[in-house]
Amino acid sequence: MGKRRCAAVALATIMVVMVELATLTVATSRRSMLTNGLGMTPPMGWNSWNHFGCNIDEKTIRETADALVSTGLSKLGYEYVNIDDCWAEFSRDDKGNLVPKKSAFPSGIKALADYVHGKGLKLGIYSDAGYFTCTRKMPGSLGHEEQDAKTFASWGIDYLKYDNCYNGGLKPTVRYPVMSRALMKAGRPIFFSLCEWGDMHPATWGAPVGNSWRTTNDIADYWQSMISRADQNEAYAEYARPGGWNDPDMLEVGNGRMTQDEYIVHFSLWAISKAPLLLGCDIRNMTKETMAIITNKEVIAVNQDPYGFQAKKVRMQGDLEIWAARLSGYRIAVILLNRASFRYRITASWDDIELDPETVVEARDLWEHETLRTHFVGNLTATLAPHSCKFYVLKPIA
Repeated sequence: MGKRRCAAVALATIMVVMVELATLTVATSRRSMLTNGLGMTPPMGWNSWNHFGCNIDEKTIRETADALVSTGLSKLGYEYVNIDDCWAEFSRDDKGNLVPKKSAFPSGIKALADYVHGKGLKLGIYSDAGYFTCTRKMPGSLGHEEQDAKTFASWGIDYLKYDNCYNGGLKPTVRYPVMSRALMKAGRPIFFSLCEWGDMHPATWGAPVGNSWRTTNDIADYWQSMISRADQNEAYAEYARPGGWNDPDMLEVGNGRMTQDEYIVHFSLWAISKAPLLLGCDIRNMTKETMAIITNKEVIAVNQDPYGFQAKKVRMQGDLEIWAARLSGYRIAVILLNRASFRYRITASWDDIELDPETVVEARDLWEHETLRTHFVGNLTATLAPHSCKFYVLKPIA
């Protein structure tokens, strides 16, 4: 009987491992059909637009790269340094090539890429699937896709944000795949970010084309803008996968127009939604409070979990919401969110997050950085301040 029991235990252990591996295989098989091998987890880094707009130059970009390293952000995964609109001259050269603006980038983009790469980071750039970019201060890439893709590759570009302005009324499903094919032929892996604003539901067609796709219009640094982008993005949760991510736009954390609690909600929702974590503040001059948010390793780990399952709202009761997402290791990430302007008590039920009602869990509070002493069965309750959240990872223990 001893041998039989050992064999039974071994078989049970093997079956558990097989189930876990099968689940991971399903998750990774949901990867994008874009065969550049990039974006197996959501990209992390920085983008110039939200804080600087058109006021960018090579000094700012170099100093930002320096700051990503000196603050330790690069070690946490923030690796992309992305230049947004206004980096090029209004006119192409006599061969039709894009030309970096001499007043702002006198050393050229290749020299800047070399500098950023020397820091162990990656450089991103911006163009548009139209005749002009959105500021109308530089040309777009419509009709010049192959030429521009080769230019970007020759400079050492690692990431392309591709906007949607001045497009001549052509459908994005026609315009974006042209650049996708051009990038694949350019000879360098370049993360392709479709900035289509969610106009024609790019989540439903973006996987064969890009590594991420904007599901919303531009974000702004105030509560209603941020929370509405999270809402719009959540509707497409089933389309997120390793290699292809829903993008509710860049982070506003640290730009100063929301409260600390609101920025914590912002970062939490982007993390559990497997959104790109692209900082949009001046990281050369951050407060301790901002640093505490964007360096939360436990929250970042949820965003970077290899399964890549985006959170869904599993319950909504007026201004109270429960968001949940499966994680590797049989864990579940859960956010209890109070959208109201006054305090509320909120309960997450196991029925809502697809746990057996009898399951006993250990709860890790990701913002307090502590495992709660009490084990929970059936539900978990917290009282929340206005515009705030609790972020837990639940681990079944019985």
